[in-house]
Amino acid sequence: MVNSNYYIGVGRRKEATARVYLKEGKGQAQVRTNDGKEKGLKDYFYMEPSLCEDIYHPLKLFNKENEYDLLVRVKGSGFHSQAEAIRLGVARALLKISPEYKTTLKSFSLLTRDARRVERKKVGFKKARKKTQFSKR
Repeated sequence: MVNSNYYIGVGRRKEATARVYLKEGKGQAQVRTNDGKEKGLKDYFYMEPSLCEDIYHPLKLFNKENEYDLLVRVKGSGFHSQAEAIRLGVARALLKISPEYKTTLKSFSLLTRDARRVERKKVGFKKARKKTQFSKR
C-alpha cells in the first residue's frame, strides 16, 4: 500500500507492461499511455470492448467493480497483451487489499503470468521455423 490508499499491481505480457493503481471510488477507469494522454478504458479499447470485461474479471469475482477506481499506466505491445497485463495487475493489486482473495484468484488462474513470447528468427530460415522450399532436382 502506498500513500492516499492506492494499491499498486504490476502486470506484464509479451512486451506490454501495465502498472495498475487501485483506489476506493465509484468504478471509473482511466488509461494513461506513454504520450501522457489519459483516456477512459472503453475509449482506449474501442476496437475490442470485450477486453474491458476481461480486465474487470478479478473485480467481478468479488463484486467490487463499482467500489474501486482504476488508474492504469500501460506501454508496449498490442491491445490484447496490454489487456492481459492490466488484468494481472488488477489481480495483484487486489491481493494487496486482502490476502484472503488469493485462493479464488488462483483457482481462476488470474495470478499466473503468461510467459509465452515470439520465437526468434533463425539463420537460413524464412521465419522462426519456416524453411525454404526443398527442391529434389
